[in-house]
Amino acid sequence: MNQPTRPKTVMSGKRTAVRIVSAAVALVIAVGLCLLSYDNVDASIKQHRIERLNAQIANVYTAEYQQMAEEKLVKARDAKERTVDDIYVQDNPYGTNTTSLYVYFNSQYETKVTYTVSADGYPDFTATAYQDKEYQTEHEFLVLGLIPGVENTIKFTLTDDNGLSLDYTITHQGPKLLGTEAVTLEQTVSAKDGEDLGNGLYAILGNDSNEQDFMYYYDTNGVLRGEVPVKYYRSHRLLFDDDGLMWFSASTHTMVGMNRLGKLEKIYDLDGDFILHHDYALDADGNIVLLATDLSRSDHAVQDQVVKLDTSTGKTTLLVDFGEMFADYKSTTDHSGIDESDPTATNRWDWLHCNTIQLLPDGSALFSARETSTIIKVNDLEGTPTLAYMIGESSVWDGTSYADSFLTKDGDFGDTGGQHSITYVADDSLADGQYYIYMFDNNFGYAMTRPDFDWTVISGISTAQSSKDKDSNSQYRKYLVDEKAGTYKEVTSFDVPYSPYVSSAQVLSNGNVLIDSGMQGLFGQYSADGDLLVQYKMELNTAYIYRVYQYDFKGFYFA
Repeated sequence: MNQPTRPKTVMSGKRTAVRIVSAAVALVIAVGLCLLSYDNVDASIKQHRIERLNAQIANVYTAEYQQMAEEKLVKARDAKERTVDDIYVQDNPYGTNTTSLYVYFNSQYETKVTYTVSADGYPDFTATAYQDKEYQTEHEFLVLGLIPGVENTIKFTLTDDNGLSLDYTITHQGPKLLGTEAVTLEQTVSAKDGEDLGNGLYAILGNDSNEQDFMYYYDTNGVLRGEVPVKYYRSHRLLFDDDGLMWFSASTHTMVGMNRLGKLEKIYDLDGDFILHHDYALDADGNIVLLATDLSRSDHAVQDQVVKLDTSTGKTTLLVDFGEMFADYKSTTDHSGIDESDPTATNRWDWLHCNTIQLLPDGSALFSARETSTIIKVNDLEGTPTLAYMIGESSVWDGTSYADSFLTKDGDFGDTGGQHSITYVADDSLADGQYYIYMFDNNFGYAMTRPDFDWTVISGISTAQSSKDKDSNSQYRKYLVDEKAGTYKEVTSFDVPYSPYVSSAQVLSNGNVLIDSGMQGLFGQYSADGDLLVQYKMELNTAYIYRVYQYDFKGFYFA
Protein backbone atom coordinates (compact mmCIF):
# COMPACT_ATOMS: atom_id res chain seq x y z
CA MET A 1 0.00 0.00 0.00
CA ASN A 2 1.29 3.39 -0.88
CA GLN A 3 2.19 5.59 2.13
CA PRO A 4 0.35 8.89 2.50
CA THR A 5 2.24 11.77 0.97
CA ARG A 6 0.38 14.67 2.64
CA PRO A 7 2.88 15.17 5.47
CA LYS A 8 5.70 15.45 2.96
CA THR A 9 3.71 18.03 1.13
CA VAL A 10 3.22 19.98 4.36
CA MET A 11 6.94 19.83 5.17
CA SER A 12 7.72 20.95 1.69
CA GLY A 13 5.33 23.86 2.16
CA LYS A 14 7.06 24.84 5.42
CA ARG A 15 10.43 24.80 3.73
CA THR A 16 9.03 26.89 0.92
CA ALA A 17 7.52 29.30 3.42
CA VAL A 18 10.84 29.58 5.26
CA ARG A 19 12.61 30.23 1.98
CA ILE A 20 10.03 32.88 1.09
CA VAL A 21 10.32 34.53 4.51
CA SER A 22 14.11 34.36 4.37
CA ALA A 23 14.08 35.83 0.91
CA ALA A 24 11.69 38.56 2.04
CA VAL A 25 13.88 39.37 5.04
CA ALA A 26 16.93 39.45 2.81
CA LEU A 27 15.09 41.74 0.42
CA VAL A 28 14.02 44.06 3.23
CA ILE A 29 17.59 44.15 4.53
CA ALA A 30 18.91 44.77 1.03
CA VAL A 31 16.34 47.50 0.41
CA GLY A 32 17.09 48.99 3.84
CA LEU A 33 20.79 48.98 3.14
CA CYS A 34 20.07 50.44 -0.26
CA LEU A 35 17.87 53.15 1.24
CA LEU A 36 20.46 53.81 3.91
CA SER A 37 23.05 54.04 1.18
CA TYR A 38 20.81 56.39 -0.79
CA ASP A 39 20.24 58.47 2.37
CA ASN A 40 23.98 58.69 2.90
CA VAL A 41 24.46 59.63 -0.74
CA ASP A 42 21.70 62.24 -0.50
CA ALA A 43 23.22 63.65 2.69
CA SER A 44 26.64 63.72 1.04
CA ILE A 45 25.26 65.46 -2.03
CA LYS A 46 23.42 68.00 0.13
CA GLN A 47 26.52 68.70 2.20
CA HIS A 48 28.59 69.10 -0.94
CA ARG A 49 26.01 71.51 -2.36
CA ILE A 50 26.03 73.56 0.85
CA GLU A 51 29.82 73.70 0.89
CA ARG A 52 29.89 74.81 -2.75
CA LEU A 53 27.28 77.49 -2.05
CA ASN A 54 29.17 78.70 1.02
CA ALA A 55 32.36 78.93 -1.04
CA GLN A 56 30.52 80.70 -3.84
CA ILE A 57 29.14 83.34 -1.48
CA ALA A 58 32.49 83.76 0.28
CA ASN A 59 33.99 84.46 -3.15
CA VAL A 60 31.31 87.07 -3.86
CA TYR A 61 32.51 88.99 -0.82
CA THR A 62 35.95 89.66 -2.31
CA ALA A 63 37.19 92.72 -4.16
CA GLU A 64 38.51 90.51 -6.96
CA TYR A 65 35.08 89.01 -7.64
CA GLN A 66 33.36 92.39 -7.58
CA GLN A 67 35.87 93.87 -10.02
CA MET A 68 35.57 90.89 -12.37
CA ALA A 69 31.76 91.09 -12.21
CA GLU A 70 31.78 94.77 -13.09
CA GLU A 71 34.12 94.29 -16.05
CA LYS A 72 31.96 91.45 -17.36
CA LEU A 73 28.79 93.50 -16.96
CA VAL A 74 30.15 96.60 -18.68
CA LYS A 75 31.54 94.56 -21.60
CA ALA A 76 28.23 92.85 -22.27
CA ARG A 77 26.19 96.01 -21.74
CA ASP A 78 28.32 98.19 -24.01
CA ALA A 79 28.60 95.67 -26.84
CA LYS A 80 25.97 97.70 -28.68
CA GLU A 81 23.72 100.69 -28.26
CA ARG A 82 21.03 100.21 -25.60
CA THR A 83 17.75 102.01 -26.23
CA VAL A 84 14.16 101.62 -25.04
CA ASP A 85 13.74 99.12 -27.86
CA ASP A 86 16.71 97.04 -26.70
CA ILE A 87 16.84 97.31 -22.93
CA TYR A 88 19.82 95.52 -21.40
CA VAL A 89 19.10 93.33 -18.39
CA GLN A 90 21.17 90.93 -16.31
CA ASP A 91 20.28 88.87 -13.28
CA ASN A 92 22.08 89.78 -10.08
CA PRO A 93 25.38 90.83 -11.71
CA TYR A 94 27.32 91.24 -8.46
CA GLY A 95 25.97 88.18 -6.68
CA THR A 96 24.48 90.22 -3.84
CA ASN A 97 20.71 89.95 -4.41
CA THR A 98 19.51 86.73 -6.05
CA THR A 99 16.22 87.97 -7.53
CA SER A 100 17.37 91.46 -8.51
CA LEU A 101 17.58 92.51 -12.16
CA TYR A 102 20.14 95.01 -13.44
CA VAL A 103 18.63 97.34 -16.08
CA TYR A 104 20.35 99.74 -18.47
CA PHE A 105 19.13 101.80 -21.45
CA ASN A 106 19.10 105.29 -22.90
CA SER A 107 16.01 107.32 -23.75
CA GLN A 108 15.64 110.10 -26.29
CA TYR A 109 14.23 112.51 -23.75
CA GLU A 110 15.01 113.12 -20.09
CA THR A 111 12.65 111.02 -18.01
CA LYS A 112 12.19 109.32 -14.70
CA VAL A 113 11.45 105.60 -14.63
CA THR A 114 8.82 103.69 -12.69
CA TYR A 115 8.60 99.93 -12.98
CA THR A 116 5.92 97.38 -12.14
CA VAL A 117 6.73 93.69 -11.66
CA SER A 118 3.81 91.33 -12.31
CA ALA A 119 3.55 87.54 -12.02
CA ASP A 120 0.50 85.28 -12.04
CA GLY A 121 -0.80 84.61 -8.56
CA TYR A 122 1.13 87.44 -6.87
CA PRO A 123 0.37 91.11 -6.19
CA ASP A 124 2.16 93.66 -8.37
CA PHE A 125 5.27 95.38 -7.08
CA THR A 126 5.74 99.00 -8.20
CA ALA A 127 8.63 101.38 -7.50
CA THR A 128 10.27 104.45 -8.97
CA ALA A 129 13.94 103.78 -9.69
CA TYR A 130 16.52 106.01 -8.05
CA GLN A 131 18.59 108.12 -10.49
CA ASP A 132 21.29 110.73 -9.95
CA LYS A 133 18.84 113.30 -11.30
CA GLU A 134 15.07 113.05 -11.30
CA TYR A 135 14.98 113.27 -15.11
CA GLN A 136 17.80 112.01 -17.33
CA THR A 137 18.45 110.12 -20.56
CA GLU A 138 20.77 107.42 -19.21
CA HIS A 139 19.01 104.93 -16.98
CA GLU A 140 20.81 102.39 -14.81
CA PHE A 141 19.19 100.74 -11.82
CA LEU A 142 18.20 97.51 -10.11
CA VAL A 143 14.69 96.16 -10.40
CA LEU A 144 13.68 94.55 -7.14
CA GLY A 145 10.75 92.26 -6.65
CA LEU A 146 10.98 89.49 -9.24
CA ILE A 147 9.17 86.32 -8.24
CA PRO A 148 11.64 83.42 -8.36
CA GLY A 149 11.18 80.55 -10.79
CA VAL A 150 8.25 81.99 -12.77
CA GLU A 151 7.77 84.35 -15.68
CA ASN A 152 7.68 87.99 -14.64
CA THR A 153 6.31 90.85 -16.70
CA ILE A 154 8.12 94.12 -16.09
CA LYS A 155 6.54 97.35 -17.31
CA PHE A 156 8.77 100.41 -17.45
CA THR A 157 6.95 103.74 -17.42
CA LEU A 158 9.06 106.67 -18.65
CA THR A 159 7.71 110.08 -17.64
CA ASP A 160 9.14 113.45 -18.65
CA ASP A 161 8.91 116.69 -16.67
CA ASN A 162 5.74 117.63 -18.56
CA GLY A 163 3.99 114.49 -17.36
CA LEU A 164 4.06 112.71 -20.75
CA SER A 165 4.46 108.96 -20.23
CA LEU A 166 5.34 106.00 -22.40
CA ASP A 167 5.33 102.31 -21.39
CA TYR A 168 7.78 99.59 -22.43
CA THR A 169 7.32 95.98 -21.37
CA ILE A 170 9.62 92.97 -21.15
CA THR A 171 9.18 89.47 -19.77
CA HIS A 172 11.84 87.76 -17.71
CA GLN A 173 12.12 84.45 -15.88
CA GLY A 174 12.69 84.99 -12.18
CA PRO A 175 15.97 83.42 -10.98
CA LYS A 176 15.93 80.39 -8.73
CA LEU A 177 16.45 81.09 -5.04
CA LEU A 178 19.65 80.03 -3.30
CA GLY A 179 17.80 79.43 -0.04
CA THR A 180 14.64 77.63 1.02
CA GLU A 181 12.66 80.60 2.36
CA ALA A 182 8.96 81.01 1.60
CA VAL A 183 8.09 83.20 -1.36
CA THR A 184 4.88 84.24 0.42
CA LEU A 185 4.73 84.40 4.20
CA GLU A 186 1.74 83.15 6.14
CA GLN A 187 -0.31 86.01 7.57
CA THR A 188 -1.69 84.96 10.95
CA VAL A 189 -3.51 88.31 11.06
CA SER A 190 -4.42 89.95 7.76
CA ALA A 191 -4.55 93.71 7.36
CA LYS A 192 -7.85 95.39 6.63
CA ASP A 193 -8.34 96.73 3.10
CA GLY A 194 -6.72 100.11 2.77
CA GLU A 195 -4.67 99.77 5.97
CA ASP A 196 -1.55 101.94 5.83
CA LEU A 197 1.38 99.60 6.41
CA GLY A 198 4.03 101.93 5.01
CA ASN A 199 5.68 101.76 1.61
CA GLY A 200 8.93 100.08 2.60
CA LEU A 201 10.30 96.57 2.63
CA TYR A 202 10.76 94.43 5.71
CA ALA A 203 14.41 93.41 6.09
CA ILE A 204 14.57 90.04 7.84
CA LEU A 205 17.82 90.15 9.78
CA GLY A 206 19.16 86.96 11.27
CA ASN A 207 17.02 83.92 10.54
CA ASP A 208 20.22 82.02 11.23
CA SER A 209 20.88 78.80 9.36
CA ASN A 210 23.26 75.87 9.67
CA GLU A 211 23.56 75.91 5.88
CA GLN A 212 23.70 79.34 4.21
CA ASP A 213 22.72 82.66 5.78
CA PHE A 214 20.71 85.39 4.11
CA MET A 215 19.03 88.72 4.62
CA TYR A 216 15.56 88.83 3.04
CA TYR A 217 13.33 91.64 1.79
CA TYR A 218 9.56 91.13 2.03
CA ASP A 219 6.85 93.59 1.02
CA THR A 220 3.81 94.41 3.14
CA ASN A 221 1.88 91.65 1.36
CA GLY A 222 4.40 89.20 2.79
CA VAL A 223 5.89 88.49 -0.66
CA LEU A 224 9.63 87.97 -1.08
CA ARG A 225 11.26 90.84 -3.01
CA GLY A 226 14.94 90.19 -2.37
CA GLU A 227 17.39 87.53 -1.17
CA VAL A 228 20.76 88.85 -0.02
CA PRO A 229 23.28 86.09 0.82
CA VAL A 230 25.88 86.81 3.51
CA LYS A 231 29.01 84.83 4.33
CA TYR A 232 27.70 83.60 7.69
CA TYR A 233 26.20 84.83 10.97
CA ARG A 234 23.83 87.71 10.13
CA SER A 235 23.29 91.34 9.23
CA HIS A 236 22.01 93.34 12.23
CA ARG A 237 20.76 96.52 10.58
CA LEU A 238 21.30 98.58 7.41
CA LEU A 239 23.20 101.87 7.47
CA PHE A 240 23.11 104.45 4.67
CA ASP A 241 26.01 106.88 4.33
CA ASP A 242 26.36 110.18 2.44
CA ASP A 243 28.30 108.52 -0.38
CA GLY A 244 25.41 106.37 -1.56
CA LEU A 245 26.54 103.16 0.13
CA MET A 246 24.46 100.79 2.21
CA TRP A 247 26.53 99.21 4.98
CA PHE A 248 25.80 95.88 6.65
CA SER A 249 27.63 93.00 8.28
CA ALA A 250 28.33 89.92 6.15
CA SER A 251 29.93 87.84 8.94
CA THR A 252 31.32 88.25 12.44
CA HIS A 253 34.41 89.82 10.87
CA THR A 254 33.21 91.53 7.72
CA MET A 255 31.49 94.88 7.11
CA VAL A 256 30.63 95.89 3.56
CA GLY A 257 29.47 99.02 1.75
CA MET A 258 27.22 98.19 -1.23
CA ASN A 259 26.11 100.62 -3.91
CA ARG A 260 22.57 100.82 -5.29
CA LEU A 261 23.44 98.46 -8.19
CA GLY A 262 24.53 95.74 -5.79
CA LYS A 263 28.29 96.16 -6.15
CA LEU A 264 30.33 95.82 -2.96
CA GLU A 265 32.52 98.91 -3.17
CA LYS A 266 34.09 98.47 0.27
CA ILE A 267 34.84 95.20 2.04
CA TYR A 268 36.55 95.41 5.42
CA ASP A 269 37.48 92.77 7.98
CA LEU A 270 37.87 93.94 11.57
CA ASP A 271 41.49 94.23 12.66
CA GLY A 272 43.14 91.97 15.19
CA ASP A 273 41.05 89.58 17.22
CA PHE A 274 37.88 91.67 17.23
CA ILE A 275 34.65 90.10 16.07
CA LEU A 276 31.29 91.80 15.68
CA HIS A 277 28.21 90.97 17.65
CA HIS A 278 24.68 92.32 17.55
CA ASP A 279 24.84 95.97 16.44
CA TYR A 280 26.58 98.92 14.85
CA ALA A 281 25.90 102.58 14.06
CA LEU A 282 27.16 105.29 11.71
CA ASP A 283 28.87 108.23 13.41
CA ALA A 284 28.96 111.87 12.31
CA ASP A 285 32.13 111.28 10.27
CA GLY A 286 30.69 108.34 8.34
CA ASN A 287 32.63 105.75 10.32
CA ILE A 288 31.01 102.71 11.92
CA VAL A 289 30.94 102.12 15.66
CA LEU A 290 30.43 98.45 16.50
CA LEU A 291 29.73 96.25 19.49
CA ALA A 292 32.51 93.70 19.59
CA THR A 293 34.31 90.86 21.34
CA ASP A 294 38.08 90.74 21.73
CA LEU A 295 39.01 87.08 21.28
CA SER A 296 42.55 87.68 22.55
CA ARG A 297 41.42 88.30 26.13
CA SER A 298 42.91 85.85 28.60
CA ASP A 299 39.76 85.93 30.77
CA HIS A 300 37.57 85.04 27.74
CA ALA A 301 35.17 87.93 28.39
CA VAL A 302 32.84 88.48 25.43
CA GLN A 303 30.42 91.05 24.07
CA ASP A 304 31.76 93.90 26.22
CA GLN A 305 33.87 95.96 23.78
CA VAL A 306 33.11 98.94 21.51
CA VAL A 307 35.29 99.57 18.45
CA LYS A 308 35.32 101.98 15.52
CA LEU A 309 35.83 100.99 11.89
CA ASP A 310 37.26 103.77 9.74
CA THR A 311 35.29 103.47 6.48
CA SER A 312 38.05 105.20 4.53
CA THR A 313 41.00 103.10 5.64
CA GLY A 314 39.39 99.97 7.12
CA LYS A 315 41.37 100.46 10.35
CA THR A 316 39.76 99.24 13.59
CA THR A 317 40.34 101.04 16.91
CA LEU A 318 39.11 100.30 20.43
CA LEU A 319 36.80 102.91 21.95
CA VAL A 320 35.53 101.30 25.16
CA ASP A 321 36.35 98.23 27.21
CA PHE A 322 33.33 97.90 29.50
CA GLY A 323 35.31 95.37 31.50
CA GLU A 324 37.54 98.26 32.59
CA MET A 325 34.72 100.77 33.00
CA PHE A 326 32.74 98.35 35.17
CA ALA A 327 35.57 96.31 36.66
CA ASP A 328 33.97 96.36 40.11
CA TYR A 329 30.70 94.87 38.88
CA LYS A 330 32.37 92.41 36.50
CA SER A 331 34.36 90.91 39.39
CA THR A 332 31.13 90.00 41.20
CA THR A 333 29.76 87.87 38.36
CA ASP A 334 30.18 84.17 37.67
CA HIS A 335 32.61 83.25 34.92
CA SER A 336 30.08 81.64 32.59
CA GLY A 337 28.27 82.16 29.34
CA ILE A 338 28.59 81.55 25.63
CA ASP A 339 29.59 83.63 22.64
CA GLU A 340 26.64 83.86 20.25
CA SER A 341 28.98 85.14 17.56
CA ASP A 342 31.07 81.96 17.84
CA PRO A 343 28.93 78.91 18.74
CA THR A 344 32.04 76.70 18.97
CA ALA A 345 33.60 78.83 21.70
CA THR A 346 33.79 77.51 25.26
CA ASN A 347 34.59 78.93 28.70
CA ARG A 348 33.28 82.40 27.78
CA TRP A 349 32.45 85.14 30.28
CA ASP A 350 29.33 86.94 29.08
CA TRP A 351 28.93 89.26 32.07
CA LEU A 352 27.32 92.29 30.30
CA HIS A 353 26.12 91.27 26.81
CA CYS A 354 25.53 94.56 25.01
CA ASN A 355 22.98 94.12 22.22
CA THR A 356 22.23 97.64 20.94
CA ILE A 357 24.09 100.89 20.38
CA GLN A 358 22.55 104.29 19.67
CA LEU A 359 24.78 107.28 18.91
CA LEU A 360 23.49 110.67 20.10
CA PRO A 361 24.20 114.02 18.39
CA ASP A 362 26.41 115.27 21.25
CA GLY A 363 28.90 112.41 20.88
CA SER A 364 27.45 110.32 23.69
CA ALA A 365 25.92 106.87 23.21
CA LEU A 366 23.25 104.62 24.68
CA PHE A 367 23.82 100.91 25.13
CA SER A 368 21.42 98.10 25.97
CA ALA A 369 23.01 95.47 28.23
CA ARG A 370 20.92 92.29 28.24
CA GLU A 371 22.72 90.39 30.99
CA THR A 372 22.11 93.20 33.51
CA SER A 373 18.76 94.39 32.05
CA THR A 374 20.29 97.87 32.05
CA ILE A 375 20.37 100.81 29.63
CA ILE A 376 23.72 102.60 29.89
CA LYS A 377 24.65 106.09 28.73
CA VAL A 378 28.32 106.85 28.00
CA ASN A 379 29.56 110.39 27.41
CA ASP A 380 32.25 111.34 24.86
CA LEU A 381 32.31 107.85 23.34
CA GLU A 382 35.01 108.56 20.75
CA GLY A 383 37.10 110.79 23.04
CA THR A 384 37.44 110.01 26.73
CA PRO A 385 34.46 107.79 27.52
CA THR A 386 32.85 108.11 30.95
CA LEU A 387 29.70 106.70 32.49
CA ALA A 388 26.88 109.25 32.45
CA TYR A 389 24.04 107.25 34.03
CA MET A 390 22.06 104.03 33.85
CA ILE A 391 18.38 103.12 33.59
CA GLY A 392 16.82 99.94 34.98
CA GLU A 393 16.58 97.86 38.14
CA SER A 394 19.37 99.33 40.25
CA SER A 395 19.48 96.44 42.75
CA VAL A 396 21.19 94.35 40.06
CA TRP A 397 24.23 96.53 40.76
CA ASP A 398 23.94 96.62 44.57
CA GLY A 399 27.25 96.42 46.39
CA THR A 400 29.19 98.03 43.56
CA SER A 401 30.33 101.59 43.01
CA TYR A 402 27.83 102.03 40.17
CA ALA A 403 24.63 101.52 42.18
CA ASP A 404 24.26 105.28 42.63
CA SER A 405 24.52 105.97 38.89
CA PHE A 406 20.86 105.23 38.12
CA LEU A 407 18.23 107.73 37.10
CA THR A 408 15.18 107.84 39.34
CA LYS A 409 12.02 106.09 38.20
CA ASP A 410 9.08 108.51 37.86
CA GLY A 411 5.91 106.44 38.26
CA ASP A 412 4.74 102.98 39.20
CA PHE A 413 5.92 100.49 36.56
CA GLY A 414 8.22 97.50 36.43
CA ASP A 415 11.65 97.84 34.85
CA THR A 416 12.84 95.94 31.80
CA GLY A 417 14.10 92.38 31.60
CA GLY A 418 16.72 91.60 28.95
CA GLN A 419 15.54 94.41 26.64
CA HIS A 420 16.59 94.58 22.96
CA SER A 421 16.57 97.05 20.10
CA ILE A 422 16.49 100.26 22.15
CA THR A 423 16.01 103.34 19.97
CA TYR A 424 16.80 106.97 20.80
CA VAL A 425 14.27 109.57 19.62
CA ALA A 426 14.85 113.32 19.70
CA ASP A 427 11.74 115.48 19.72
CA ASP A 428 11.76 119.26 19.20
CA SER A 429 8.63 119.60 21.33
CA LEU A 430 10.50 118.33 24.39
CA ALA A 431 12.35 120.51 26.87
CA ASP A 432 16.13 120.73 26.80
CA GLY A 433 17.68 117.56 28.21
CA GLN A 434 14.67 115.38 27.43
CA TYR A 435 14.38 112.58 24.88
CA TYR A 436 12.50 109.34 24.28
CA ILE A 437 13.72 105.76 24.23
CA TYR A 438 11.60 102.91 22.95
CA MET A 439 12.45 99.22 22.90
CA PHE A 440 11.42 95.61 22.75
CA ASP A 441 11.26 94.64 26.40
CA ASN A 442 11.67 90.87 26.47
CA ASN A 443 10.34 90.98 30.04
CA PHE A 444 12.57 88.02 30.89
CA GLY A 445 14.49 87.90 34.15
CA TYR A 446 17.60 85.79 33.90
CA ALA A 447 21.37 86.18 33.94
CA MET A 448 23.71 83.23 33.56
CA THR A 449 26.46 85.15 35.35
CA ARG A 450 24.14 86.16 38.22
CA PRO A 451 22.44 82.86 39.08
CA ASP A 452 21.49 83.94 42.62
CA PHE A 453 19.79 87.23 41.70
CA ASP A 454 16.03 87.23 42.29
CA TRP A 455 14.57 88.83 39.17
CA THR A 456 11.06 88.76 40.57
CA VAL A 457 11.91 92.04 42.34
CA ILE A 458 10.85 93.52 39.00
CA SER A 459 7.08 93.71 38.97
CA GLY A 460 5.42 91.59 36.28
CA ILE A 461 8.62 90.00 34.96
CA SER A 462 8.70 86.44 33.64
CA THR A 463 11.37 83.87 34.36
CA ALA A 464 10.08 81.37 31.77
CA GLN A 465 12.80 80.16 29.41
CA SER A 466 10.34 79.01 26.74
CA SER A 467 8.74 81.41 24.28
CA LYS A 468 5.71 79.09 24.34
CA ASP A 469 4.92 79.86 27.98
CA LYS A 470 1.25 80.86 27.93
CA ASP A 471 1.49 82.99 31.06
CA SER A 472 4.28 85.21 29.76
CA ASN A 473 4.43 88.16 27.41
CA SER A 474 6.98 90.67 26.19
CA GLN A 475 6.24 94.37 25.76
CA TYR A 476 6.76 97.35 23.55
CA ARG A 477 7.86 100.15 25.88
CA LYS A 478 8.62 103.83 25.51
CA TYR A 479 10.31 106.01 28.12
CA LEU A 480 10.64 109.76 28.51
CA VAL A 481 14.10 110.52 29.86
CA ASP A 482 14.73 113.83 31.63
CA GLU A 483 18.45 114.27 32.20
CA LYS A 484 18.10 117.56 34.08
CA ALA A 485 15.60 116.09 36.51
CA GLY A 486 17.49 112.81 36.59
CA THR A 487 14.33 110.78 35.91
CA TYR A 488 12.73 108.40 33.45
CA LYS A 489 9.09 107.45 33.12
CA GLU A 490 7.04 105.11 31.01
CA VAL A 491 4.78 106.90 28.53
CA THR A 492 3.60 103.93 26.42
CA SER A 493 3.54 100.16 26.73
CA PHE A 494 1.56 97.22 25.39
CA ASP A 495 1.91 93.44 25.37
CA VAL A 496 3.38 91.53 22.42
CA PRO A 497 4.16 87.82 21.87
CA TYR A 498 6.71 86.51 24.34
CA SER A 499 10.31 86.11 23.28
CA PRO A 500 12.81 85.64 26.13
CA TYR A 501 15.73 86.51 23.84
CA VAL A 502 16.47 88.61 20.73
CA SER A 503 13.64 90.55 18.95
CA SER A 504 13.14 94.16 17.85
CA ALA A 505 10.84 97.17 17.82
CA GLN A 506 10.63 100.02 15.31
CA VAL A 507 8.28 102.99 15.16
CA LEU A 508 7.47 103.53 11.46
CA SER A 509 6.88 106.84 9.70
CA ASN A 510 3.13 106.11 9.63
CA GLY A 511 3.10 105.91 13.43
CA ASN A 512 2.67 102.15 13.56
CA VAL A 513 5.00 100.00 15.64
CA LEU A 514 6.77 97.09 13.94
CA ILE A 515 7.44 94.25 16.38
CA ASP A 516 9.53 91.15 15.81
CA SER A 517 8.98 88.47 18.44
CA GLY A 518 12.04 86.60 17.30
CA MET A 519 11.80 83.26 19.08
CA GLN A 520 8.26 82.79 17.80
CA GLY A 521 9.11 83.72 14.20
CA LEU A 522 6.34 86.34 14.29
CA PHE A 523 6.51 89.95 13.21
CA GLY A 524 3.80 92.49 12.59
CA GLN A 525 2.56 96.03 12.84
CA TYR A 526 0.64 97.47 15.76
CA SER A 527 -1.17 100.77 16.09
CA ALA A 528 0.31 103.29 18.51
CA ASP A 529 -2.29 102.06 21.02
CA GLY A 530 -1.24 98.42 20.68
CA ASP A 531 -3.89 97.07 18.30
CA LEU A 532 -2.45 94.34 16.08
CA LEU A 533 -2.95 95.38 12.43
CA VAL A 534 -1.10 92.64 10.55
CA GLN A 535 1.11 89.74 11.54
CA TYR A 536 3.40 87.48 9.51
CA LYS A 537 4.90 84.13 10.43
CA MET A 538 8.22 82.92 9.10
CA GLU A 539 9.56 79.39 9.45
CA LEU A 540 12.62 79.39 11.68
CA ASN A 541 15.83 77.89 10.37
CA THR A 542 17.22 77.21 13.83
CA ALA A 543 15.98 79.20 16.82
CA TYR A 544 14.85 82.74 16.03
CA ILE A 545 14.69 85.77 13.76
CA TYR A 546 17.07 88.29 15.30
CA ARG A 547 15.49 91.51 14.01
CA VAL A 548 13.01 92.83 11.49
CA TYR A 549 13.21 96.47 10.41
CA GLN A 550 11.34 98.24 7.63
CA TYR A 551 13.32 100.44 5.21
CA ASP A 552 11.91 102.66 2.46
CA PHE A 553 15.27 102.55 0.57
CA LYS A 554 14.63 106.08 -0.75
CA GLY A 555 17.74 107.56 -2.27
CA PHE A 556 19.16 104.08 -2.69
CA TYR A 557 17.04 101.60 -4.65
CA PHE A 558 14.06 103.93 -4.98
CA ALA A 559 13.45 107.60 -5.70
